[in-house]
Amino acid sequence: MREIITLACTECKDRNYSTMKNKRNNAEKIELKKFCKKCRGHKVHKETK
Repeated sequence: MREIITLACTECKDRNYSTMKNKRNNAEKIELKKFCKKCRGHKVHKETK
């Protein structure tokens, strides 16, 4: 049930992180605050394909 997803920065659109999520428990797209190396700060990262 777990799938590998990629997280992209909402400001610079850089794909920085990959993680896993359970599709059964979390059907909607994940948003997390992570550190973006390109923006040099903590920004919101959204799930992408």
